Amino acid sequence: MDRDLVDVVRRFNRTVTQRVGALDDGYLARDRPLAQSRLLWEIGPAGAEVAALRARLDLDTGYLSRLLRALEGAGLVVVGPADGDGRVRAARLTEAGHAEWALLDRESDALAWSMLAPLTDGQRGRLTAAMAQVQRLLMASLVGVEPCPPTDPRARACLRAYAGELAERFETGFELAPGDDGETGLFLVATLAAEAVGCGALRLAPDEPAEIKRLWVSRSVRGLGVGRRLLGELEQRARAAGAETVRLDTNRSLTEAIRLYRSAGYHEIPRYNANPYAHHWFAKRLDAPPTRTE
Repeated sequence: MDRDLVDVVRRFNRTVTQRVGALDDGYLARDRPLAQSRLLWEIGPAGAEVAALRARLDLDTGYLSRLLRALEGAGLVVVGPADGDGRVRAARLTEAGHAEWALLDRESDALAWSMLAPLTDGQRGRLTAAMAQVQRLLMASLVGVEPCPPTDPRARACLRAYAGELAERFETGFELAPGDDGETGLFLVATLAAEAVGCGALRLAPDEPAEIKRLWVSRSVRGLGVGRRLLGELEQRARAAGAETVRLDTNRSLTEAIRLYRSAGYHEIPRYNANPYAHHWFAKRLDAPPTRTE
């Protein structure tokens, strides 16, 4: 990796941690550090399940427990059974916690304004636009991709969302054919904060090109390059399995998918299957030169 790029990221991290007060013992001039304040914010007026907090903040179970105990000790939070399900633990703000959350909200606004106030209107626009772009790119860096059994709840959730969206977008509707629900071959799932946000499958058959199936990305992360990443990972897996060519089909209504395939080096080929939902068939040589990335 380019050393200059690493140095830029490290300088940015140092500047941000100093500017937002992450190094202070008391965040926003309160008597608790940033980690406790962030957890208090995430619990919020509505409360939150402990498992959801762990996933959302990507915290170790032991560390999260220590943070919750600290907030409980300060009289700001109570942890107990969730409403309607005693097996699930939830955290809720006390009356003092609600008051502290409201103060944290006001102080966070004040901190944000302190960053913007010294700047001109043009500088403010550039800074907030850059922040929005950085936030989206950091989200992209938090997405993980890994193999997942098709029977796993995350995989099943992706396939349900995939089928549901295609049913909305296809002129004729859509239904997964029996036995064509990802039970065979390699299945990849993309996750963000433990939530499944994308998937893709690879079918390998003797004496045939590899085939990519069920490539889907949640609307919540579109534009972050997750689809391209899944596609590239499936190609690598096919190459590692000895495939020289990979192919796929798609429906004409999936214009963004068609653009992705073409920009990734796929070319149109004659129909190779009897898929009633397909209008375009694509293939790519896996020894082709790398294509552009976004």
